[in-house]
Amino acid sequence: MFLLTAKTWSESIQYNYPLQNVIAAVVFLAITYFAYNSVKDERGRDIWRYIFRRKLAAISFFILCFFVLVGIADSFKWRDPLLDDTGKVSTDQRGKIIYQNSALSILDRVCTGIRTNNEKTYSAPFSDHQFTKDLVQNRDGDSVWHQEALSYPGRHILGTDVVGRDVLYICLKGIRTGLIIGGFTTMISIPIALVLGVIAGYFGRWPDVSIQFVYSTVGSVPFILIAAAYILIQGASIFNLCLIMGVTGWTSLCRLLRGETLKTRELDYVQGAIALGASRIRILFRHIVPNIFHLVLITSVLGFSHLVLAEAVLSYLKIGVGQSTYSWGNMINQANLELAREPIVWWNLLGAFIFMMALVLPVNLFGDTLRDALDPKMRGQK
Repeated sequence: MFLLTAKTWSESIQYNYPLQNVIAAVVFLAITYFAYNSVKDERGRDIWRYIFRRKLAAISFFILCFFVLVGIADSFKWRDPLLDDTGKVSTDQRGKIIYQNSALSILDRVCTGIRTNNEKTYSAPFSDHQFTKDLVQNRDGDSVWHQEALSYPGRHILGTDVVGRDVLYICLKGIRTGLIIGGFTTMISIPIALVLGVIAGYFGRWPDVSIQFVYSTVGSVPFILIAAAYILIQGASIFNLCLIMGVTGWTSLCRLLRGETLKTRELDYVQGAIALGASRIRILFRHIVPNIFHLVLITSVLGFSHLVLAEAVLSYLKIGVGQSTYSWGNMINQANLELAREPIVWWNLLGAFIFMMALVLPVNLFGDTLRDALDPKMRGQK
């Protein structure tokens, strides 16, 4: 196995996938910074102690950490140098390194075994033989049905798909798509909901009436119709799906923040700041937003699972991510035909179901505990 030198690896990162690797690095640093700030003060440490005293919440947290690490590992990609027959790095006439056409992520390199152990077609989990039978001729010249032995018997935990790819590997690759759908969509919808909700609740009058009209209009149109129209015009891709889900998914949070701002602006400390002559900007950023931001955090965590499930539904309707993208929705879409055949191929659907539940259920359990940790009244009841 050829090991890249530091210079070769840095050149591969710089020239092949700069934007994607930079985004992955920024996300990783942002998560690290948030984790550091959350335990820096006593209130943050108290919240985490409350969470880890709940076994289900603690288990859910570590499962989510695993999913995030897998998603980040699948986002760092680079191409290896092309080797000649002697094992040396190939270069062009200018002396620049020639790279291979396909790029591999850290996850691809860790999962080299299941990534490269491809079969001819379907095989059941832990099976030694191919699932389908081929019509072959025996020594006597008669045509008989033969179930061919696998090249890698017993190594496919969740079986293989129609082209022989390992289903476990496809499920692991789908983690990154699910995290992008949930995370990027949330990053689009939260600023819109926060800005409009606070403005409507604090200023009132014509800004409030205008914003109410906007989110009532957007919320009254069925999301499926908007998503289908946009995807059919712009094309199916992760970016387009996140964009349309983010632009249309802020209305409920905006309504919630508007109501909370209406209540918060009447509290004594806000009225005292107004009486002391504090500017509106200072009041918003110093008193209003910090005291309603827990609703943003809780709603984002609980809404994450709905976004992951929405991607599966839209991909099943063929208006989600592209067909070439690894996603659990595409796996379910493929399973639609596999369940209609005889005998049925059930493990592709099972793999997508297991991984979706392994992500959605911990998110909901962790979100419920986080809501209780941020709400003193709920903490006092448990």
